[in-house]
Amino acid sequence: MANDDDALEMLLSDPETDPRATYVLEPDDVAHLVARVVAATGAPGHTAHSPLTGAPLAAVPRSAAQDAARAAGLARAAQRDWARVAPAQRARVLLALHDLVLAEQSDILDLIQLESGKARASAFEEVADVAQVSRHYGLRGPGYLRQRRVPGMLPVLTQARVHHRPIGVVGVIAPWNYPLTLALADVLPALLAGNGVVLKPDEQTALSALWAADALERAGLPAGLLQVVVGGAEVGSAVVDAVDHIVFTGSTATGRIIARQAGERLIGATLELGGKNSMYVAADADVEAAAAGAVRACFSNSGQLCMSIERLVVHADVADAFLPAFVARVRAMRLGGDLDYSADMGSLVSAAQLERVAAHVDDAVARGARVLTGGVHRSDVGELFYAPTVLADVPADAVCAREETFGPVVSVTVVPDDDAAIVAMNDTEYGLNASVWSGSAAHGRALAARVEAGTVNVNDGYAAAWGSVAAPLGGWKASGLGRRHGREGLLGLTEAQTVVVQRGGRHVSLDALFTLPEGKGQALLSTGLRALKALRLP
Repeated sequence: MANDDDALEMLLSDPETDPRATYVLEPDDVAHLVARVVAATGAPGHTAHSPLTGAPLAAVPRSAAQDAARAAGLARAAQRDWARVAPAQRARVLLALHDLVLAEQSDILDLIQLESGKARASAFEEVADVAQVSRHYGLRGPGYLRQRRVPGMLPVLTQARVHHRPIGVVGVIAPWNYPLTLALADVLPALLAGNGVVLKPDEQTALSALWAADALERAGLPAGLLQVVVGGAEVGSAVVDAVDHIVFTGSTATGRIIARQAGERLIGATLELGGKNSMYVAADADVEAAAAGAVRACFSNSGQLCMSIERLVVHADVADAFLPAFVARVRAMRLGGDLDYSADMGSLVSAAQLERVAAHVDDAVARGARVLTGGVHRSDVGELFYAPTVLADVPADAVCAREETFGPVVSVTVVPDDDAAIVAMNDTEYGLNASVWSGSAAHGRALAARVEAGTVNVNDGYAAAWGSVAAPLGGWKASGLGRRHGREGLLGLTEAQTVVVQRGGRHVSLDALFTLPEGKGQALLSTGLRALKALRLP
C-alpha cells in the first residue's frame, strides 16, 4: 500500500507559483494514512485529483468486497473488549479528540480543501462540528447510556430497568461533501456506545477520513476498533452485509437500495438522504439580516450540503426590498481556491457535479426561468467553479424545481401570505431542513410547526440546527430514517434491553395471582388496574 510518490511530487510544487498545490502532509505521513485501508497487498489504487488545481492526490488502495467482511471481523474482535470498558472511560477518547482536532486544524483544513474544493470557511465548519460533537458526547454520552428505572407492572413488587447494550459493529458509509464531519459525526457515538466500526468514505475524500481514523487512535482509541475500507458501490454493499447496523449519508435513490438490503438482513439503518430545502422570508422579517443569512444558507460549501437552501419563498410585502439586497450580496461573493480565508465560495467537487449544476440551470432557463445573477461556469477562476446563481420564474416542470441540485443554485418564489408560503415549502417529496425568517420569535415558531421537515431554523439557514448537537437531526418523508445527534442519535446505535425483577415471594407472585381459582385472580387484578388509574400511576 505504498504511496504514489510521483503524484505527491506534483503537489509539492513551489508555493509562490501556486500556493494551493502545497500539500499539507509529508510523503511518509500519507503512506502512514493509506496503510490503514483494509485491502489486499498489491490491490489497485485510486488517485483522486484536487478540484482546486486538478493535481493528483495520493494513491489510495481500493478494497474488495471480501475486504469489507475482513474489516468487520477485525472490528468485531476488538469490540468484545471495548464493550467491557465503562462509558466514562470511552468518553475520554472523544474529549481528547476534541483538543487534537482544534490544535491541528490547520493541517486538516488544508487536506479538506484539497480533496473537496470547498472554501476554507466551509472547511472550518467541519472542524467546529467535530469539536461540538466530541465535546457533547464526551460529556453527556455516559449519562445517555446509563441504565434507567421505569414503572414496573406492580408498584413496589416489580422493578424494571432499561439498559442500552452495544449492537456490535456499525457500518458508516460517508459522502465526499463533508469528509471529516460525516465520517466522525456517526463514528463517535457508535464508538461511545461500545461498538466497533467499519467506515467507508468516498474515494474522492478518503485521506480526510483516514486522517480522522488516525487522530482517533492518537486520542486513545484502541487499535482495531475502527476499520476503513475504500471503494465503490460493491464495497458499500459488502459493508451492509457484514455489519449489525448501517449508517448512510447520501442520495435518496441509494438510500432506498441500502434500506432494502438492511431490511432483508433485519438490521437497523440510519439514513440521512436528499433534500429540496426551503427558506421563507415572512412579511415581518428583518430584510437585511434575511438577505445576509440566505447567502450563507444557499451557498455554503458551494451549495453541496444536504441541508442547503435551494428554494427561497418570499412574502410579497418584502420581496421588492429583499431580492435586490440578496442578489447584490450574491454578486459580491468572492470565488477562489486558496488555502486561506480569502474566498467566500470554493469549487464544485467534480466534473460530474459541474455538469449536473449547469444542466439544471440550462433546463430552467430553456423553460422560461430568469437568471437574476450567476448562471455561468467560472472557468476563469478554475476548472470546476460555477457562479452562485439565483433564478426567478422557475416553472414547476423544470428539473431544478423538483430534484435536488446539490450546487450553488437557488430559485425564488414570491407568495401573497403565510398560508401560501407553507404550501410552497411543503410541496416536495423531501423533508430534511427548512428556514423561517421573522421579526417575531412566536410567529417564527408557529410557522415552523407547520413545515414538514426534520429541522426548522428560525432566523438562521442551517447551522443553528446542525450545531445544536444535543437535539436530534434527520429527515422526514424521502429525506431519511432515524436520527443523528443528541440522545436519540446515540441510543439509536444501541440495543435496548429491559430487565424486570419480580419480588414478593411465591405467595404474592404473578404466578400465584393467575392461579387463583374461579377467576378470583383476574377479578383482583381488574380491581388493581382500576386503582392504578385512579391514583394516576403510569
